[in-house]
Amino acid sequence: MSARLSVLLLLLAALSGCALNPATGESNFVMMSERQELDLGRSYSQEIAKQYPRYADEKLQAYVQQVGERVAQHSHRSNLSYRFTVIDSPDINAFALPGGYIYIHRGLLAYLSSEAELAAVLGHEVGHVTARHSVQQQSQSQAWGILGQAVAIGTGVGAAGDLTGALGSAFVRGYGRDMELQADGLGAQYLARSGYDPQAMIEVVEVLKNQEDFARDQAAKNGQPAPASGYHGLFDTHPGNDQRLQQVIGPARALASGQQEINQEVFLQHLEGLPFGDSEATGVRRGQQFYHAGLGFTLSYPQGWALLNRPDALIGQTAGQQAFIAMTLNQVKPGQTPAEFIKQRLGGRRLAAEESLQQAGLQGYTAVIPGNAARRVAVLFKGQQAYLFVAAAKAPASLETEDANFLKVIKSFRPLKDDERKLAQPLRLHMIKAKSGQSMAALAQESKLPGDSESRLRLLNHLYPSGEPRPGDWLKVLR
Repeated sequence: MSARLSVLLLLLAALSGCALNPATGESNFVMMSERQELDLGRSYSQEIAKQYPRYADEKLQAYVQQVGERVAQHSHRSNLSYRFTVIDSPDINAFALPGGYIYIHRGLLAYLSSEAELAAVLGHEVGHVTARHSVQQQSQSQAWGILGQAVAIGTGVGAAGDLTGALGSAFVRGYGRDMELQADGLGAQYLARSGYDPQAMIEVVEVLKNQEDFARDQAAKNGQPAPASGYHGLFDTHPGNDQRLQQVIGPARALASGQQEINQEVFLQHLEGLPFGDSEATGVRRGQQFYHAGLGFTLSYPQGWALLNRPDALIGQTAGQQAFIAMTLNQVKPGQTPAEFIKQRLGGRRLAAEESLQQAGLQGYTAVIPGNAARRVAVLFKGQQAYLFVAAAKAPASLETEDANFLKVIKSFRPLKDDERKLAQPLRLHMIKAKSGQSMAALAQESKLPGDSESRLRLLNHLYPSGEPRPGDWLKVLR
């Protein structure tokens, strides 16, 4: 037996780990113990805490934790210590880390209409944890990496390792339809066992499907490509009447006993005053202007540019995404000048077109990093904080064609005026009861929502695309 073949067999033997799935009873390939799973989840959760701000409403956080625990205690892994967290983000998303760390974005909460629907989202994520989907995914990824090395060693052809790695990446990309359906089915079981109506799982899927339909319709109206799928990138493939989804939810209905809870009113009470879109803590976008009350600044972007408000950066980009400018927040060292800050951050790299900035009482510095992919950099000091700008363009755009816009953004940065602070306040959800003859079109006329406000209000109230409220129905409005 050749040395290469011996190594190949040894590496393939490393792929033989299997474990009984606690939720399904199936034998799954895994390369991780439960202790390792818990350690991995704890490590990831620390990174999530750095990247995503926790929503600063402890009453709402406690309510979500309570609902999540109620569902999780009826799961196949009720022994885990589950932690449910609301993230201060307008994104429509939720996700789970190994070991029971579960996150729901504030943006998704706004579109739910009952405690049962909240429990459905959390139950779905608990299903991913109990079925150890992330562990299976990680194990498969590791296995394909090892297999790629084995094939390369056994054949002497390095390209074989690259090919196997590519196949592995395709195989484990996302959870995939089967795992998502399995999480739906498990989540529905946990809903029923904990006293909620398992039909809420179907309703949540319909909410998410409507979101994707709306996003697709808006993109078509604006002549833009259809956006990527949203929550888990999956729900465009199984609408609420999908036969397979009905089949996995069906068994849960048999577990329901007595009156299954919906708890609409108590849920909506917890959403009263919830920021919609941006929050005061993360800064508010209004057209091409951005306002941040806590940090006390504003700046503007050219007409037609998109503005992305991320936890780690504020990014403006052209419609074709050929040029962008990112702003990040940094600390100033005592005695440091703006020029010293820039040069230290760039590690002594050669600069061109250096210029001091003085605007609205602020001191700053800007320069160009020359080269084939030239970039504009700038910093503005405000108190002990440094606002660092990095701007670049890709072909067919260039720094020369976009630099005037970059400088315009940088030079628009200034302290917030007292009479502008109200502009840094977000729209908030408020609950009303529908009156006889009240239409969504009439409510939209009173709304401060930008764009297609009527469709947005319909989405918020499970009435998309053309439903109308009945007298006495609870409605979410924005003020």
